[in-house]
Amino acid sequence: MKFFSFISPYFIIISAVLGGTAPPVLQAAEPSLSLHSLVQEASDRNPEISAARERWEAAKAVPSQVQSLPDPTVAFAYRGQDIMNEGRLFVQQEFPFPGKLGLRADVASKAAARAGEIYKATQLRVIARLKESYFQLHFVHESIDIVQKNIRILKEFEKTAEARYKVGKGIQQDIFRSQVELSRELEKLTTLNQEKKTLHADINRILNRPPAAPLGVPEEPGLTPLPYTVAELNDQAKKNSPVIHAAIRGVEQGQSSVALAKRDHYPDFFVGAGGMQSFRAGNVHDGFATIGIKVPLYYATKQRFGVKESLAGLEGARKDHNTATQDILFRVKDNVARVTRASRLTKLLGKAIIPQASLALESSMAGYGVGKVDFLTMLDNLLRLQRDEIDFHAEKVAHEIAMAKLEEAVGIPLQGVNR
Repeated sequence: MKFFSFISPYFIIISAVLGGTAPPVLQAAEPSLSLHSLVQEASDRNPEISAARERWEAAKAVPSQVQSLPDPTVAFAYRGQDIMNEGRLFVQQEFPFPGKLGLRADVASKAAARAGEIYKATQLRVIARLKESYFQLHFVHESIDIVQKNIRILKEFEKTAEARYKVGKGIQQDIFRSQVELSRELEKLTTLNQEKKTLHADINRILNRPPAAPLGVPEEPGLTPLPYTVAELNDQAKKNSPVIHAAIRGVEQGQSSVALAKRDHYPDFFVGAGGMQSFRAGNVHDGFATIGIKVPLYYATKQRFGVKESLAGLEGARKDHNTATQDILFRVKDNVARVTRASRLTKLLGKAIIPQASLALESSMAGYGVGKVDFLTMLDNLLRLQRDEIDFHAEKVAHEIAMAKLEEAVGIPLQGVNR
């Protein structure tokens, strides 16, 4: 049910002026469009979310690989023309310096944890974008209803002006002015219908549907109360924001990378064993074992620069963490300000301005019918009320969009929170 509906009072007064009744306009009702079901569908089908989830799954498969020993080497050599006469078998296994495998696994685990936070952040971002388009679509539907209502009223204004002009009580300018405003409203309606198609395509894109797939009419949103103060929201963001957590995991990954780069200064080991194999005799003789190390001979151009690279990466990760935190805290403050502003304006418009503007229009329409109010005053009151009604729905939508962006920044749902 809509918050305000002024069509009936308008037509009562117009009917009184014209001595007739304006016929209602019947339109086929579109199905209701649930935001909850859209959010669920986006979580399941959105390709951006799916891609982030797959990257997370891929990252989780890395630690097990990098903490495993290198594959052993098995070699065979033979002497002479007859391969079946005698050959040498050799098996070698490399062992990284103690601690290297654990650090490699730690780096990969931190990378996987960061990918998981990026996946969560992607979910929040896509859902916030879906909610924004959903609420904008609601605003367009409300605006279309208001403009269509005013088109019907302006047509009655035109008829009234013509009737008064024919009996010498009005001027022709009133007819022209009503026609001009009617054309402007038709222009607005064309623009709104185009915006409606664009928003339909945007929502379908997010849902991974065909662009022209049918949707429906968004449900009337309520004003979601803000359950926390700015300070409390900042604390919640620091604890729950996946953007901040992804930056923290980046720092941890950088720290592990530095430790691994420093550990690369130490040599790796390898051991091997082998012997001479006589295939005809079926025995092994002259067995031997080997042990060796991989000398970091090119330290000056390899390991040293590896440490330098890791330190620079760690410092960059720390800067990213600071940037991410500052950005999230700004978004919290900005959207709280938007919610507060929209809440106040919605109450002011809904409880004071629109009822007063409605009474002013009804009074001017009644006055025009008996020649006490000029046409331009009545028309101006109608257009002012239209602007107020559109502003009312715009502020409601701005409130809910800001709440959706606040949820994205903080990382937790804010609807239905009781305190």
